[in-house]
Amino acid sequence: MNTIMASILNLAGPDMLVILFFVLLMFGAKKLPELARGMGRAVREFTAAREEIERELTRSDSSPAPEVKR
Repeated sequence: MNTIMASILNLAGPDMLVILFFVLLMFGAKKLPELARGMGRAVREFTAAREEIERELTRSDSSPAPEVKR
């Protein structure tokens, strides 16, 4: 699975230039900084959520299971 994603996302310099050119044409130069900020915020929120989930999982693995009273 990882090799498939790596081959799909393997974009070289000329490929990236073409993609950036089309994005520039679609959104214009004035909208690009706003789009980049929005993408940066989304990446930060995703990273924070992922780290919190990892912390919860490691905390639940390291703590002993609660005893059940019968």
